[in-house]
Amino acid sequence: MPERLSAVDAAFLYLESPTTAMHVGTVAVFEEPVDGFDHDRLVQLIGERIAYVPRYRQRLKAVPGRIANPVWVDDEGFDISYHVRRSALPRPGTRAQLAEFVARVQSRRLDRSRPLWEAYLVEGLEGGRFAVVTKTHQAMVDGVAAVDIAQVIVDASPHAGASPPDSWRPAPEPSWPELVVGAVADSVRRPGELVDTVRTGFRDLRTTAGRVAGGVLALARTTARSAPSSPLNGPVGEQRRYAMVDTALEDFRAVRSAHGASVNDVVLATVAGALREFLMSRGEPLGRAAVVRALVPVSVRPEEGEEPAPGVGGRVRSVLVDLPVGEPSAVMRLHQTAYQTAAHAESGTAVGARTLTGIAGFAPPTLHSLGARVASTLSQRLFNLVVTNVPGPQDTLYADGARMTAAYPVTPLSRGQALSISTTSYAGGVYFGLQADRDLLPDLDVLADLVPEALAQLVAAVR
Repeated sequence: MPERLSAVDAAFLYLESPTTAMHVGTVAVFEEPVDGFDHDRLVQLIGERIAYVPRYRQRLKAVPGRIANPVWVDDEGFDISYHVRRSALPRPGTRAQLAEFVARVQSRRLDRSRPLWEAYLVEGLEGGRFAVVTKTHQAMVDGVAAVDIAQVIVDASPHAGASPPDSWRPAPEPSWPELVVGAVADSVRRPGELVDTVRTGFRDLRTTAGRVAGGVLALARTTARSAPSSPLNGPVGEQRRYAMVDTALEDFRAVRSAHGASVNDVVLATVAGALREFLMSRGEPLGRAAVVRALVPVSVRPEEGEEPAPGVGGRVRSVLVDLPVGEPSAVMRLHQTAYQTAAHAESGTAVGARTLTGIAGFAPPTLHSLGARVASTLSQRLFNLVVTNVPGPQDTLYADGARMTAAYPVTPLSRGQALSISTTSYAGGVYFGLQADRDLLPDLDVLADLVPEALAQLVAAVR
């Protein structure tokens, strides 16, 4: 029988609304090789590598009467040209134009009647470059059966490695009686899942946060007070803004070494400094004790008595960090942030790996997807924004001979969250992707410009 969505993966379908698209993405920028790179070449590359991710040729099919979660079925009419699209910026395309394109693409929800992913070749970037923009639904990306398509089209060498043989033939779609029989059989094997399915059938899945397991409830109790009021929160609309920021990994490492913090602490202190100046530019009152609460996924060791779980999801937990935006000293902001993250690690109040895995089957390809999943599970009243920091490869990657020069993550907004900030380190750089509600944060570019300035303050204090 076809594979069935887990209760939580199905929840991401029902949590999605016109204002909260539930997909993650990547903006990868490449140098055009000497022999060129066009849409046909990208289609061919993805077509050769798609055998690594068979889920990318499957779509969802609902069970009659919604007596069980949907199942994955082969898309008999799979058309790769529908999913791999071509666009171009007016030459020479600027970063601002690319960011506007990404914002418009990421604002649109994916077509539920087809496999839940898209990739765009964006030509015409200044400096002889092009970009590949991807979006993949979180119900589909679990890090095991499917990862983000951007991960399978790159190689460590300019000479592409051999692709696996592709003998894929779509399996016949199950009939109505087969879907019902399969649902009944699964309910016998996993009666608890049937209870979850019936429950969600009669109640909006937005209330699933109330069923969060003990570890998350413990975290909530330790932060019983609501997140502070902030212009970063409000009713989110359908449209987005996006901004990209480039920084150097060596700067983060220099600050880390000087103060005994982690690179993640330096990232958070940089975000705190940028948010401080941003809020001040808006005339927001900032007392010395003012904070912005961030939900931050971090790496963990397995909990006592448990075996390490496969994939990223087995090595993560989520902490709530009060970013000290009221503190005028950059160094003090770093020390206060590092103290909090260390306290979470020592106190055990952070959500552990086993709890996260039990809640949402957490095995996403990156912590960016993890952060989005946790944000969707927890109450928006507990935090103001999500900040993810994912260590990436430091060796140069290539897509069929085209050198990747930068990779910016895209994480979705949760309900009531006007801003998400994600970072990925790659080949000596740290790349920030900022996504925001178009109406609530029309000045997102101001915040993006303040990120390098906040990092420069920390570096100056070191030197």
